[in-house]
Amino acid sequence: MTMMLKIRAASINTLLKLNLAFLLAFLLLPISLASAKTQTPDIDPELRARLKKSIIAADSFADRFDAEVWLVSKSQVLKRYVKDPEQRLLILKAIHQEASRHKLPPEMVLAVIQVESHFKRFAISRVGAQGMMQVMPFWKKEIGRPQDNLTSLTTNLRYGCTILRHYLDRAKGRWPEALARYNGSYGSNRYVIKVMDAWDQWR
Repeated sequence: MTMMLKIRAASINTLLKLNLAFLLAFLLLPISLASAKTQTPDIDPELRARLKKSIIAADSFADRFDAEVWLVSKSQVLKRYVKDPEQRLLILKAIHQEASRHKLPPEMVLAVIQVESHFKRFAISRVGAQGMMQVMPFWKKEIGRPQDNLTSLTTNLRYGCTILRHYLDRAKGRWPEALARYNGSYGSNRYVIKVMDAWDQWR
């Protein structure tokens, strides 16, 4: 009788240990899945270096007079997305400034923003991209600036224009390839067509 009780007690202990092991595995499963979803993709070291250099660059606004003329002509187009006239001028001025700094056509940057976020400063995509140009937040860590706020207009444009310029250089000036790489849809032309159509509206 005593032997049977010992065997039964040992079996119960084994069962409890197995149940505890399964319970721990179950509880840790969401953590593992979350880690898998937030893994940083392979980082282009050239793009990392370019972003880092761009973010610390001093502010400047080249060709101020030409920019003011440009602001007037684009404000009416932007009215469809941004009703407040002062906010429109603020957005357009910032876009012209960053596009000019990175030697990008401001109208193309406007087209990218139109397709990416419809000019919504606080837009967040299903994969976590933030702001008007839908910049992935892992870049902040990659360039050592975790404090940067990607919903800030100027910060978002600085990141976005730097990334777009990098992909345009990599594509040797071919916009379809650069846009597809920017959007992460290389191999598909759906996004490219949308941006190119929007570009026609801004030119």
